[in-house]
Amino acid sequence: MPDSFGKRKRRDVTARKAAAREERRVARAARRRDRQAGLIEAGPPMGPAEQSEWLAPMDGEDQADVRDLRGS
Repeated sequence: MPDSFGKRKRRDVTARKAAAREERRVARAARRRDRQAGLIEAGPPMGPAEQSEWLAPMDGEDQADVRDLRGS
């Protein structure tokens, strides 16, 4: 009996997820080897984001508009 489209799609998704897991595993192993060789520093790759990195700066006009919307 031929596969239905749903079964085929589930099988493809499972294979794609397994391939992604394998890529992450290989990348982790490579980073681990690089750390042991001293090529990269141990620890998290970057620190926590500063508020200024994820909020757009507001100039005077924008701040006045926000105050008007807040009712201040």
